[in-house]
Amino acid sequence: MAAQVKVAVIYYSATGITYQMAQAACEAAGEAGAEVRLRKVRELAPDEAIRSNSGWQAHRMETQDVEEAQPDDLSWADVVIFGSPTRYGLVAAQLKQFIDTTGPLWAQGALANKVYSAFTSTATEHGGQESTLLSLFHVFYHWGGIVVTPGYTEPSQFTAGNPYGASHTSNNGETAPDHVALGAVALTAKRAVRIGAALKQGMAA
Repeated sequence: MAAQVKVAVIYYSATGITYQMAQAACEAAGEAGAEVRLRKVRELAPDEAIRSNSGWQAHRMETQDVEEAQPDDLSWADVVIFGSPTRYGLVAAQLKQFIDTTGPLWAQGALANKVYSAFTSTATEHGGQESTLLSLFHVFYHWGGIVVTPGYTEPSQFTAGNPYGASHTSNNGETAPDHVALGAVALTAKRAVRIGAALKQGMAA
């Protein structure tokens, strides 16, 4: 049944750390048999700010062909996985702005009974990883979604250490996600696909 599951991975990334995690989520979901869409949310920062940071500017060029997320991506998907860097312990404004456009879908009940999960990155250790994930879960509760986390369901999670979702500390963008962080992303995505498939099958029965 996993081959019938549609997964939307929707993320925001300034310099590419969260983007690498989003790519890992897509790869793992695809390996689990899902049909996958990778979507970035619209950038809100002014061009001047982006140009002032070489990493930010380079990443914008690197991902210029990644399609921007639309509300239709949410209605299309059975499983939605959000990715965001932490901003003061909350999701980035760019992702929040996209979430704030979903009112019409929410009012129609079109966001309910889907599986939702998330991943995040921070510049520093203990920089708000758990609070960022939990803030996203509040959105999913309002939508009537089913939240799926990696938990401590595999021995690797005792190394990764975050049962709420995959997370990574980038040391101010200097450290790319390692095998531990990417493994946690993959586990998160595969669990979401597996439970999404069971949910879809059950609801169709």
